[in-house]
Amino acid sequence: MTFIVRVPDLAEAAEIADLHVVTWRETYTHLLPEGFFDEEYVQGRHLLWRRLLENPREEWRIRVAERDGRIVGLATSGPSTAPEGQDAPRERQLYMLYVLASEYGAGVGQALLDEVVGDEPAVLWVAKENPRAIAFYRRNGFAFDGVEEAYPDVPALVDARMVR
Repeated sequence: MTFIVRVPDLAEAAEIADLHVVTWRETYTHLLPEGFFDEEYVQGRHLLWRRLLENPREEWRIRVAERDGRIVGLATSGPSTAPEGQDAPRERQLYMLYVLASEYGAGVGQALLDEVVGDEPAVLWVAKENPRAIAFYRRNGFAFDGVEEAYPDVPALVDARMVR
């Protein structure tokens, strides 16, 4: 069966939060310190998704991909932010695009990106140690602009900004 991309509802907040945690584990475990995915982290994802879905805003685009009744990917975009003292290079920012590893290559990520950003100019942050995501974003016209952000508590995780 094929997948569908749609707007999620509040009743799915916990399922989406769990997917968020699983996709981070699949993608970033090798970059994160032992114990990163503790109960506090998991509960934080649950609170985040409940908050996002309880108070939808017109300027935010939130979509999930579903296959066989199960959510397999998620994406969000909204108004852009920039590091302190800098201007945002674009008005729209891709904040999240996470897909289960079992769905890689099936078009789920592309469909989600198309739904939340389309072909409009946008900015995103990507882990420098995520070559698969970097290649995907390059195929979609994004390029590094030289701005990076490191996390003091997680030295192996450095984000780099891409724009189109």
